Amino acid sequence: MTKLPLAIAAVFLSAGVAAAQTPAASPAPVAAVAPAAPPVTPAGDVIETLKASGRFSTFLKASDLVGLTAFVKGLPAVTVLAPSDAAFAQLPAGEVDRLLAQANRAELQKLVLRHLINARVPFETFKGAETSAPTLGGETVKLAGDEPPTVGGAPVSQVDVNATNGVVHVLDRVITAPAA
Repeated sequence: MTKLPLAIAAVFLSAGVAAAQTPAASPAPVAAVAPAAPPVTPAGDVIETLKASGRFSTFLKASDLVGLTAFVKGLPAVTVLAPSDAAFAQLPAGEVDRLLAQANRAELQKLVLRHLINARVPFETFKGAETSAPTLGGETVKLAGDEPPTVGGAPVSQVDVNATNGVVHVLDRVITAPAA
């Protein structure tokens, strides 16, 4: 008679293990949320700050290819409207490779210059307002200090990364055309 209770216990145990392995009802799937990127922190001048972040390799490569990196490092007061690598990834397929090709250096230079203002423009100067500023490319870019702020129509995910020779505003999209 002692074997019967052990047999019953074994059946219940194995049923419990099976039940634990196959849930009766799955909870509703949770949407995958991309982790927020860590904030960009100052690390010297604007170029060193972008390099240290590790999130701006495409913009830095573009700046190198058109010979602007040393120039920007030497500016005493500059605002970099820095599109992140994720911003470049939003461009149409093949667009980044096309822009980086030797044949398109003039267009690439205009794109980089469109993201540079030859003055320190902290967020405070356009917070709650709308203004415009000339870029080093000779175009005018609109700065909107709404919530969230935008620059040239591109959302700004972080403002006022104060570097030794200027300020960086992190853009979530590349400014691809003049935006007045």
